[in-house]
Amino acid sequence: MNRWIAERTKSFDSSGIRKVFDLASQMKNPINLSIGQPDFDVPEPVRAACIDAIQHRKNGYALTQGMPVLRDRIQAQVDRDYGHGDRKVFISSGTSGGLVLAMLSLVNPGDEVIIFEPYFVMYESLVKLAGGVPVLIDTYPDFHIDLNKVAEAITPRTKLILLNSPANPTGYVSSEAEIRGLAELADRHDVALISDEIYRLFCYDDPFVSPAQFNPRTIVIDGFSKSHAMTGWRVGFVHGPDEVIQTMLKLQQYTFVCAPQPAQWAAAAALEVDMSAHVTAYRRKRDMIYDGLADLYETARPGGAFYIFPRVPWGTGTEFVTRAVAENLLVIPGNIFSRQDTHFRISYAADDAVIARGIEVLRRMAGGVRG
Repeated sequence: MNRWIAERTKSFDSSGIRKVFDLASQMKNPINLSIGQPDFDVPEPVRAACIDAIQHRKNGYALTQGMPVLRDRIQAQVDRDYGHGDRKVFISSGTSGGLVLAMLSLVNPGDEVIIFEPYFVMYESLVKLAGGVPVLIDTYPDFHIDLNKVAEAITPRTKLILLNSPANPTGYVSSEAEIRGLAELADRHDVALISDEIYRLFCYDDPFVSPAQFNPRTIVIDGFSKSHAMTGWRVGFVHGPDEVIQTMLKLQQYTFVCAPQPAQWAAAAALEVDMSAHVTAYRRKRDMIYDGLADLYETARPGGAFYIFPRVPWGTGTEFVTRAVAENLLVIPGNIFSRQDTHFRISYAADDAVIARGIEVLRRMAGGVRG
């Protein structure tokens, strides 16, 4: 039966994060700092809008490009923000769906894709699924983007660069100089630039900056999963040059078909909800986890998202996380996001009491012996 399995699926393994989620389901009251989804609920007006859409029988297929109630409003906002006459929007089945379609639309077998390490788990696997070759640029220890390294990595086979800021797993927010330089570098070399902006709402120290401000050919992928806790609703959106968007739509017709229609009506309502109180709360959680660990762990202060990525104080990341699990604490080993096994990811998208318990365990473990 093994001969039935397509070779493209053998170049990557199942997500290590999913394995941790499965482990969490078997544990009793774990201190769970592993899950990358907000701990607050979907706002009430958004839930009400979805119920209303269902009750009014908006349950059929949505338009492939997205329902006008949502798509037109996002298009108007994108037009105001960027003023690019060729920049078009469509609604995707989550940001993950947008990433899949982007890779399949842009990457030919053998094309090289530049990814900054550590990276979101999906990136390397999607490049391989499309037949591309991941080119990893090391950003340790502070996760800054070295533009000289990027320039040196570009070859005649380079098709695109993939940026995620604010970043998962590090929480790093690229500076305006880094983003401008990357955007201009991609444009100068005629390399596509994808900007994964799913965490754009969660910027704590400086305003969010998109490379689309400097490179009109940037392809932006965004959505409602993190900003409005709608992880299970699968509503994302993509905007970029019309030719790229039309190609992605053609593929969406034969793959995802559309994003769920009731959820699109709900997402339109989400555009009206002020989420600033949640951002303030997460800024405080960021300070809580950083201040609680920085004296014992080598770690960069995250500027956004809801992750912190400390270096382990002893052993490998895998050994350290194995010990943490024995202490009833769930965090993610860094080798899931990287070739290196030296760090671990904490998600502080959790109740303050859970964060406090996690800090207590991690402080105790900092001086521990490998067990």
